[in-house]
Amino acid sequence: MAYPFSDFKYSDGLTVVGISFCTAVVCEAISWVLIYRTNSYKNLRSSIDKASKKLETMKTDNTKINIKKSKTKKIDRVETSLKESSRDLSLFKFKSGGVVALVLFVVFGLLNSLFEGKVVAKLPFQPFGLVMKMSHRGLQGNDPTDCSMAFLYFLCSISIRTNLQKFLGFAPPRGASSGLFPMPDPKTS
Repeated sequence: MAYPFSDFKYSDGLTVVGISFCTAVVCEAISWVLIYRTNSYKNLRSSIDKASKKLETMKTDNTKINIKKSKTKKIDRVETSLKESSRDLSLFKFKSGGVVALVLFVVFGLLNSLFEGKVVAKLPFQPFGLVMKMSHRGLQGNDPTDCSMAFLYFLCSISIRTNLQKFLGFAPPRGASSGLFPMPDPKTS
């Protein structure tokens, strides 16, 4: 396929990076329409922010004073409230995840058909076992520094989308747990 700058040395790699950036922008626009602009998301986010600030102040106060049972119960209640709000936020975000996943699969399929068997980049290092299998997926030859489209797209998607979320202010709140399945509470075990 001939496209502008096709004779440029880094054209395939830059094309993959550019498409990855555009995909990240489209996915964040979809997320904004389905999630971030809704009142229920804004309410959940503000409740998480309030609960995390309250929990932080309560814990800093407890380090100065002896911990009383009533204070401990209040902290446990705020922590429970924070966990429930974080879980609700994760479930709320999960709904648009299907649409975003569909977009990512379509773009990946398109890129896979365009760059099948083509080296799109050269790695500045020789990767080890598992990483080499991922970076050399679908490529002919034995040069371990060759990089396939799948590996480059994977790396770009992760880094660009995460940084774009932070830039646009869509990153999860500070006190939100990570995902639907947070780490178990050691107090309850």
